[in-house]
Amino acid sequence: MSTQTRSPESATPGFQLPKWAGSFGVQIIAALIVGLGLGLLAKYTGSTKASPNGLGATLQTIGSSYVSLLQTAVVPLIFTAVVSSISNLRQVSNAAKLAWNTLLWFAITSLIAVLIGIGLGVLLQPGANTGITEEAKYSGKSGDWWSFLIGLFPKNFLGLGASSTVAESGAVTTSVSFNVLQILVIAIAVGVAALKVGKAAEPFLNLNASALAVIQKVLWWIIRIAPLGTVGLIGNAVAVYGWDTIGSLGKFTFAIYVGLALVLFAVYPILVRTHGLSVKQYFSGVWPAVQLAFVSRSSVGTLPLTQRVTERSLGVPRGYASFAVPLGATTKMDGCAAIYPAISAIFVAQFFGIQLDFSQYLLIALVSVLGSAATAGTTGAVVMLTLTLSTLGLPLAGVGLLLAIDPILDMGRTAVNVAGQALVPTIVAKRQGILDEQLYNAPRNGTPFVDDSADAAAPSDGISAGTAPRELADAKA
Repeated sequence: MSTQTRSPESATPGFQLPKWAGSFGVQIIAALIVGLGLGLLAKYTGSTKASPNGLGATLQTIGSSYVSLLQTAVVPLIFTAVVSSISNLRQVSNAAKLAWNTLLWFAITSLIAVLIGIGLGVLLQPGANTGITEEAKYSGKSGDWWSFLIGLFPKNFLGLGASSTVAESGAVTTSVSFNVLQILVIAIAVGVAALKVGKAAEPFLNLNASALAVIQKVLWWIIRIAPLGTVGLIGNAVAVYGWDTIGSLGKFTFAIYVGLALVLFAVYPILVRTHGLSVKQYFSGVWPAVQLAFVSRSSVGTLPLTQRVTERSLGVPRGYASFAVPLGATTKMDGCAAIYPAISAIFVAQFFGIQLDFSQYLLIALVSVLGSAATAGTTGAVVMLTLTLSTLGLPLAGVGLLLAIDPILDMGRTAVNVAGQALVPTIVAKRQGILDEQLYNAPRNGTPFVDDSADAAAPSDGISAGTAPRELADAKA
């Protein structure tokens, strides 16, 4: 009696999606298109911000829920990631030099971005002849240098704050907020202390590394549903804001996005090419993180993906990337802290008929380069703007004029932030001779997700021991 086995070739294949359909980038683009369509449908069926219809409310709920999921993991992610990144510097022989070069290139790229912003503000005159009157006021959180310095000192170990509001019905609602900058200071202090303690801190550092792995796994699950969140976020933005809200601020919006485009598609490619690297490989490697940043509007929420593509697509050794990328996610803001405050400050000055002199333009550049930490990796560009306006002595009432379109602007700002956060470690690694160029130039597989077991087998740093190429594998989880 003989048995016959069917070869794989003879078996009738089941339905399978095309390989390109599994690409994270393709899924995000498809979600953008769907969200745009649903947002327009909601808008033209009567949905408004104050009174959303069923579709508008659904899009708003999906978008806000996704952002809430990302924000939930921000505090433990920042703390464990920064402590872990500092501890990883033990394995790096030239850690001080790498850290100094990273901060230097953060400043260089920020200076270039703010100069572009100032140039566009002067050239395009976004605050002149807007046709609107001063109606909007700003009563939110303001930034000034003294508050910024005081804010560096945590009020508690977690950098958390709580506030309560009492409704007319007598119901009390308590909300908890966090100060990312304070959490960063706490994490740096704990990480440095652990290094100083030495062997006795090993159990703590092992526990921190385990906690980071767990948090990142949860974040990967959240990031994997980013296409669903994209539908809600984009759909809600279109339904609530749309082109009508931009209206007379169209020239300002145009100036911001021209500046963002110049940095992302001109300055960054020039820097990449100047260092002998492929521009195409840079963009194909960093693009998944840029897309997620665009829809999530959070550099910190995008941090796991930014670090993943920096290591596995751009070839930056993990020991250095785990230091530079978390640091960049909280302090490296070319969009929010350079282009946006520069153009916005000039807009406010022009709107109120205030002439800026050369020294004030220099002050804008100085504030943008030194004060970028005030944005702290979240949607905090408004605080950075108030810091700039306060330093220049410009009226804060101008902030209220720009709040209506801030979410639309924040998408592009955050995308540029994240692109820069991956660029600087790549440039520094190349300049220091530790970049894995074989991995940088490897073909992309369309997805940044790989099985975490690949990490366990890979070298932890690749700096002192050499950079071994790592395979790019499809996601299994």
